[in-house]
Amino acid sequence: MEEKVLKAIQDEYPDDFAWCYGCGRLNEEGHHFRTGWNGEQTVTIYQPEAKHAALPGFVYGGVMASLIDCHGTGSASLALHRKNGHEPGDGAEPPRFVTASLKVDFMKPTPQNIPLKAVGTIQEIHPKKWKVETEVFAGDTLCARGEVVAVVMPSTFLVKE
Repeated sequence: MEEKVLKAIQDEYPDDFAWCYGCGRLNEEGHHFRTGWNGEQTVTIYQPEAKHAALPGFVYGGVMASLIDCHGTGSASLALHRKNGHEPGDGAEPPRFVTASLKVDFMKPTPQNIPLKAVGTIQEIHPKKWKVETEVFAGDTLCARGEVVAVVMPSTFLVKE
């Protein structure tokens, strides 16, 4: 049975913030990563395409870093949204995060023909700053481990016309 995220935080982002190459639902060329709850942890499921190869049969490390990055910011958004009394799908606009730091360790080569599962553990370190530790699996194989420190997006990121 194929795993998937039913209620993703990225589906709740307003159109102005839905353009990220990694997780923006409105970016036609992007990856469309979707992050949701799995108990107290977060999960993103992603199937890399052939064009995401480093070598034939293996996923490019930049895609893995992008997955960890967007999973981290999405997880932080989920956590603060829940702390504020909301869940994806309840109509409330979630907070939007940006990456303050990203660390990625590659554990094993990542095969291309297997859906990837990013699993996040969240820790609040400040009211506007969250740390998310993520492990990315291909089947039962741990392929990458990463850490994102995410901060609430500053208002200066809003484009004024």
